[in-house]
Amino acid sequence: MISVAFFNNKGGVGKTTLLCNVAAFASLHLGKKICVVDADPQCNATQYLFDEATLENIYGQDWYTINKFVRPITEAGALDEKILITKSPEFSVDVLCGSPDLALTEDFLAQDWSSARSGDIRGIKSNLFFAELLQRLAGYDYVFVDASPSLGAINRSVLLTCDFFVSPMSIDIFSLTAFKNISQWISEWWSDWLRGIRNVKDQSRLPALKYGRSRFLGYVTQQYLAKRDSAGERRGVKAYEAIRSQIDQVIIDSGLNQYISNEPFEIGTVPNLFSLIPMSQSANKPVFELRAPDGVVGAHFAKVKDAYGIFGEVTKEILERCNG
Repeated sequence: MISVAFFNNKGGVGKTTLLCNVAAFASLHLGKKICVVDADPQCNATQYLFDEATLENIYGQDWYTINKFVRPITEAGALDEKILITKSPEFSVDVLCGSPDLALTEDFLAQDWSSARSGDIRGIKSNLFFAELLQRLAGYDYVFVDASPSLGAINRSVLLTCDFFVSPMSIDIFSLTAFKNISQWISEWWSDWLRGIRNVKDQSRLPALKYGRSRFLGYVTQQYLAKRDSAGERRGVKAYEAIRSQIDQVIIDSGLNQYISNEPFEIGTVPNLFSLIPMSQSANKPVFELRAPDGVVGAHFAKVKDAYGIFGEVTKEILERCNG
């Protein structure tokens, strides 16, 4: 099993849309067994993957969510041996649903991080909760994690145990700053973590769990306008391309490239798909699976076909990099 977090501490970059469509393409068209873990307390992935009736069942009938798995660590209890997942029929993926209550774990993990840095076993185990979660999902080909847009304790636990992370980004100056912040953040907590492990007096007490600093798989640019030239090829708008041309150098200057296993850094591009995105969200279906009953008319059909190619290329590149 390979685990990939979709993460950027800047919000509004199309992270959840990218993750859900990549997951669906990998399952529907590449035959992979996929689990989506919604680790964002905003629960946008869960909202996208399920219709309203299912959401009412999930949150109205005390359904199994990620918070059900995590909560025992705040009560000195054992984590569940079995995780109950929910199937998203339209996206053809299994889902560990999100929960707004997950946010309540943030302060607890932050406090336990302080003790973990000094070599306290309980603090180390608490911050490896995501490693235990992934261990229970070992039967999947890929686990895709929707991480929140923050540099907080939950995301630290996610990136401490996932194999890779992908950063979706919009083409603006703030996304460049986000890369610098992410690199500095990872560097600081990884140093703290290694010091904490060294400070454990009895190394035999360390949990037998897989952990390590996530490798940066690359970035996916999104949400810029594209025009076609006389040959029919997409052409980026100049203002956006000026910023885009700086991205790779920013990654190198920030040191984020030390965590990457592949070059070039860019995985692919998802141009603005306009009304197809809200249509996809309303239908709770992948963009490339939209049909006439979902509201597709006229020129929309060509854009749906384009979306199939766009998400297909990005998905294949992500999987290839994971296995490279």
